[in-house]
Amino acid sequence: MESDETIVHIRVRGRVQGVGYRAFTQAEALARGVKGWVRNRRNGEVEAVFGGRAEAIEALCEICRRGPPRAFVEALEILPADMSALTQADGSDSFIQLATL
Repeated sequence: MESDETIVHIRVRGRVQGVGYRAFTQAEALARGVKGWVRNRRNGEVEAVFGGRAEAIEALCEICRRGPPRAFVEALEILPADMSALTQADGSDSFIQLATL
C-alpha cells in the first residue's frame, strides 16, 4: 500500500442483516477502488475491512453510517487496522463478501 493509503476495520450495529447491507457495502467499495471484505457476524453485526486511499475510506465509512434503504445503523465503530486484516480476502485486489463468522 502507498503512503496515502490506510486500512480500517469497522463494526456496524443495528438492523444491518437481511437488508442487503453486505452487497451495498461491496458495491460502494468497488466503485471507490477500495480493497477488503465484508461479512455478517452471528451476533447481528456486520464487519468489514477497507484498504485504500484515505479519502475513499473516509467516504465509504460515511456511506456505511447510512447503509442501504432498509437498514437502520445504530452505531459504526471504526478501528485502525494493518495489512494482516486484509489477508482474509485471500490476496484479492478486489472487495469480497466472506461467510458469516
